[in-house]
Amino acid sequence: MNEQNKNQSNGETPKPLKGGPINQPSSWKRLLSKRWVYPAVYMAAIAIILTLVWVYQDSSQKALNSDPTTVSESLVSKDTEVGINKLDPDALEVIAKAETIAWPVSNAKEVNVVKPFYDPKGTDENHLEAMVQYKDTFVTNTGLDLAREDDKPFEVKAALSGKVTRVEKHPLMGNVVEVTHASNLKTVYQSLTDTKVKLGEEVIQGATIATAGRSEMESSLGNHVHFEVYDNEVLVNPAELLPVK
Repeated sequence: MNEQNKNQSNGETPKPLKGGPINQPSSWKRLLSKRWVYPAVYMAAIAIILTLVWVYQDSSQKALNSDPTTVSESLVSKDTEVGINKLDPDALEVIAKAETIAWPVSNAKEVNVVKPFYDPKGTDENHLEAMVQYKDTFVTNTGLDLAREDDKPFEVKAALSGKVTRVEKHPLMGNVVEVTHASNLKTVYQSLTDTKVKLGEEVIQGATIATAGRSEMESSLGNHVHFEVYDNEVLVNPAELLPVK
């Protein structure tokens, strides 16, 4: 009789045999059996999600608050350095409608009005100053003539965004550039040299279109730009539209 049978005959509880497998619950099962585990896991997941949302909102806010000039520069190609804009014409028209006319130079304080626009309703002094003499002929000045006091050439800028609709060399006015803008406005630049734009190109406000030069018609003015503004093909006084220096 073996030991187990002996124990049974003696009324003792049989002991497990040595070396047999014992099934015990794993550590994961013991952990998951705790009541607090699932609520803790749920709260941790919520915390992670809220953290990701906060990080995303913070990065988005920083992007919105970034320097707008940086965004602008990324939309305009390097060709704008010579006055050419690659924006869609429809987008350019929207921009132009929101613009106000600017002086056609880099720094308005560096130039003077050397001959004013002839205003039919102006004073006698204006009528006298705004007469242009060519040989033995006198004609009224149809724009503003701008020049530096030291007679040095200077860059001529687009007063508004628009499309170049005329580029030609005139025997009396010198090189001429015409730009047509939104709202039936048109600007004309005369007495130019070193023209930077071509017919049909789109220019943005402030882009360099040429350099001020000399003209046969107004040779006494030296290096200057003759600047005209038309509203629905009617000449208007540019001085009434330009901002105060």
